[in-house]
Amino acid sequence: MEVKIGVQYAPRELSVATDSEPDAVLAALSKAIKDDSVFVLTDDKGRTVAVPAARVAYLDFTSDNERKVGFGLAAAK
Repeated sequence: MEVKIGVQYAPRELSVATDSEPDAVLAALSKAIKDDSVFVLTDDKGRTVAVPAARVAYLDFTSDNERKVGFGLAAAK
């Protein structure tokens, strides 16, 4: 699943591909807002994105039902 994170005062959104469920991501954001801390999300390749929770404007969840194109598919055959 891809999560797009809108950050206040930032011209572009952050896009993170993660294996986490939407409910888990929302729970992590809610906890970070409640604790006035940093919202941390790890992508499916192990990279971490951290945003001050108070600056998160929105989260947009999209599923990865699209067909992926690239060299990884050719190597898998």
